[in-house]
Amino acid sequence: MSTALSNTEVCSAKFDFVSTRIAIHRCIAKDTWQLTVEAPELARHTVPGQFFMVRIAGRTDPLIGRALAMYDRNLDRDEQPEGVSVVYTVKGKFTQALSQCVVGDQVEFWGPLGNGFSILPTDHLILVAGGVGQTPMLTLASAALGKSQYGTPTQPNGYAKRVTLCYGARTKEYLAGLADFEKTCSQVRIATDDGSFGHHGRVTDLLCSMLDESSVNCRIACCGPESMMEAVSRIALEYGVQCELSLETPMACGIGICFTCVAKIKQLDGEWDYQRTCIDGPVFDAKKVVW
Repeated sequence: MSTALSNTEVCSAKFDFVSTRIAIHRCIAKDTWQLTVEAPELARHTVPGQFFMVRIAGRTDPLIGRALAMYDRNLDRDEQPEGVSVVYTVKGKFTQALSQCVVGDQVEFWGPLGNGFSILPTDHLILVAGGVGQTPMLTLASAALGKSQYGTPTQPNGYAKRVTLCYGARTKEYLAGLADFEKTCSQVRIATDDGSFGHHGRVTDLLCSMLDESSVNCRIACCGPESMMEAVSRIALEYGVQCELSLETPMACGIGICFTCVAKIKQLDGEWDYQRTCIDGPVFDAKKVVW
């Protein structure tokens, strides 16, 4: 597999507004829910790393939607895309209200938005996730290992020989989707802050251990709390490994109008400027992010 595309080249040229019903809504970990909707358009067009703005139909409080990354895609009996799912944690007014919705309730999705992860051949793709940062990683692992194809037109897939998920959480109660990742990835390694499951410590410990042991070409994709992503960026630089970050900057519009989601990004001249996470990201080269 020799095709290489940057994340800006895999951004969808258009997005759809879909008012649809909830098909599946289930709690998958403490305060963590997976919501699946019927949306063939989104299922066909969305690529790993892109996101949707989500609202509850008929509600104006809260007024703005919430940016949620695609977690998975559903296929019908003929193996055609028919729906997408997102994963969220209950933290504020919107997610509290969303968690109370039931199958059949109407929600509004618009997307796909933003740029996905780059398609770059590698021997070993290491996915580093903290908190709910595992959300965009399932489809990325599936595409990288050649198990699924995404996008319209479909993106190249099968560009990694091996994919490992390094996943960190406060405690085992917050680990979400482990069965999905164990089925999809080559390997799953877990770290918890309290030692209740897997490695007792930080997920960056797992990353350093893997890089120390590796003798092949590696690449990193990371999403999670800002402090964790900053640490992963420094580790990638230290080891000379290419790394992409999916920033979790809060967004209001998702389409570049409001400028509430800006991040400091290095430019070609070495200086930094603000870029909008929603349309210039959310995926950025770790070397370009200014913390």
